[in-house]
Amino acid sequence: QVQLVESGGGLVQTGGSLRLSCAASLGTFSSYALGWFRRAPGKQRELVAAITSGGSTNYAVSVKGRFTISRDNTKKTVYLQMSSLKPEDTAVYYCAAGSDAIMRLNLASYWGQGTQVTVSS
Repeated sequence: QVQLVESGGGLVQTGGSLRLSCAASLGTFSSYALGWFRRAPGKQRELVAAITSGGSTNYAVSVKGRFTISRDNTKKTVYLQMSSLKPEDTAVYYCAAGSDAIMRLNLASYWGQGTQVTVSS
Protein backbone atom coordinates (compact mmCIF):
# COMPACT_ATOMS: atom_id res chain seq x y z
CA GLN A 1 0.00 0.00 0.00
CA VAL A 2 1.37 3.37 -1.02
CA GLN A 3 1.76 5.90 1.76
CA LEU A 4 2.88 9.51 1.62
CA VAL A 5 3.57 11.02 5.03
CA GLU A 6 4.11 14.76 5.35
CA SER A 7 5.82 16.54 8.21
CA GLY A 8 7.18 19.98 8.98
CA GLY A 9 4.07 22.13 8.99
CA GLY A 10 3.30 24.58 11.75
CA LEU A 11 2.83 28.21 12.72
CA VAL A 12 5.29 30.82 11.51
CA GLN A 13 5.37 34.60 11.33
CA THR A 14 5.28 36.57 8.10
CA GLY A 15 8.70 36.48 6.48
CA GLY A 16 9.64 33.24 8.16
CA SER A 17 10.62 29.88 6.72
CA LEU A 18 9.48 26.28 6.96
CA ARG A 19 10.59 23.07 5.33
CA LEU A 20 8.04 20.40 4.56
CA SER A 21 9.09 16.80 4.08
CA CYS A 22 7.20 13.88 2.57
CA ALA A 23 8.37 10.31 2.96
CA ALA A 24 6.93 7.95 0.36
CA SER A 25 6.58 4.20 0.37
CA LEU A 26 6.75 4.01 -3.41
CA GLY A 27 8.56 1.00 -4.76
CA THR A 28 10.11 2.83 -7.71
CA PHE A 29 10.26 6.27 -6.17
CA SER A 30 12.69 7.66 -8.74
CA SER A 31 10.26 7.01 -11.59
CA TYR A 32 7.52 9.20 -10.11
CA ALA A 33 6.87 12.88 -10.44
CA LEU A 34 6.22 14.50 -7.06
CA GLY A 35 4.30 17.57 -6.15
CA TRP A 36 3.10 19.79 -3.36
CA PHE A 37 -0.45 21.06 -3.51
CA ARG A 38 -2.30 23.28 -1.09
CA ARG A 39 -5.86 24.10 -0.21
CA ALA A 40 -6.68 27.29 1.63
CA PRO A 41 -10.03 27.77 3.37
CA GLY A 42 -12.73 28.55 0.84
CA LYS A 43 -10.40 28.06 -2.11
CA GLN A 44 -9.73 25.33 -4.61
CA ARG A 45 -6.73 23.07 -4.37
CA GLU A 46 -3.76 24.38 -6.31
CA LEU A 47 -0.42 23.01 -7.39
CA VAL A 48 2.36 24.79 -5.55
CA ALA A 49 5.40 23.03 -6.97
CA ALA A 50 6.26 19.86 -8.82
CA ILE A 51 9.39 17.95 -9.72
CA THR A 52 9.55 15.37 -12.50
CA SER A 53 11.26 12.02 -12.37
CA GLY A 54 14.13 13.67 -14.23
CA GLY A 55 14.42 16.54 -11.77
CA SER A 56 12.76 19.35 -13.72
CA THR A 57 10.75 21.70 -11.55
CA ASN A 58 7.84 24.07 -11.97
CA TYR A 59 6.17 26.43 -9.55
CA ALA A 60 3.01 28.39 -9.13
CA VAL A 61 3.57 32.03 -9.99
CA SER A 62 2.63 33.04 -6.45
CA VAL A 63 5.51 31.09 -4.89
CA LYS A 64 8.20 31.32 -7.57
CA GLY A 65 11.42 32.63 -6.06
CA ARG A 66 10.27 31.88 -2.52
CA PHE A 67 9.68 28.11 -2.52
CA THR A 68 12.01 25.33 -3.64
CA ILE A 69 11.04 21.73 -4.27
CA SER A 70 13.65 19.00 -4.17
CA ARG A 71 13.83 15.25 -3.95
CA ASP A 72 16.16 12.66 -2.47
CA ASN A 73 15.62 9.39 -4.30
CA THR A 74 17.82 7.42 -1.89
CA LYS A 75 15.63 8.52 1.03
CA LYS A 76 12.39 8.36 -0.99
CA THR A 77 11.60 11.85 0.26
CA VAL A 78 10.46 15.09 -1.34
CA TYR A 79 10.94 18.47 0.27
CA LEU A 80 9.42 21.90 0.00
CA GLN A 81 11.56 24.71 1.35
CA MET A 82 9.37 27.74 1.93
CA SER A 83 10.86 31.16 2.59
CA SER A 84 9.52 34.70 2.86
CA LEU A 85 6.20 33.26 3.90
CA LYS A 86 3.08 35.39 3.64
CA PRO A 87 -0.32 35.09 5.32
CA GLU A 88 -1.79 34.05 1.97
CA ASP A 89 0.42 30.95 2.06
CA THR A 90 -1.72 29.67 4.93
CA ALA A 91 -3.23 26.36 3.83
CA VAL A 92 -3.16 22.62 4.23
CA TYR A 93 -0.27 21.35 2.15
CA TYR A 94 -0.47 17.95 0.49
CA CYS A 95 2.28 15.82 -0.91
CA ALA A 96 1.39 13.94 -4.09
CA ALA A 97 2.92 11.47 -6.49
CA GLY A 98 2.11 10.33 -9.99
CA SER A 99 3.52 9.82 -13.43
CA ASP A 100 5.15 12.77 -15.18
CA ALA A 101 2.16 12.91 -17.53
CA ILE A 102 -0.39 13.02 -14.72
CA MET A 103 1.50 15.67 -12.78
CA ARG A 104 1.63 17.89 -15.90
CA LEU A 105 -2.17 17.93 -15.66
CA ASN A 106 -1.94 19.08 -12.03
CA LEU A 107 -3.27 15.71 -10.97
CA ALA A 108 -1.79 12.87 -8.94
CA SER A 109 -2.26 9.19 -8.26
CA TYR A 110 -1.31 9.21 -4.59
CA TRP A 111 -1.87 11.76 -1.86
CA GLY A 112 -0.64 12.39 1.63
CA GLN A 113 -2.91 13.30 4.52
CA GLY A 114 -1.85 16.94 4.54
CA THR A 115 -0.03 19.20 6.95
CA GLN A 116 -1.22 22.60 8.15
CA VAL A 117 0.88 25.67 7.48
CA THR A 118 -0.25 28.87 9.17
CA VAL A 119 1.47 32.19 8.57
CA SER A 120 0.58 34.90 11.05
CA SER A 121 0.65 38.58 10.13
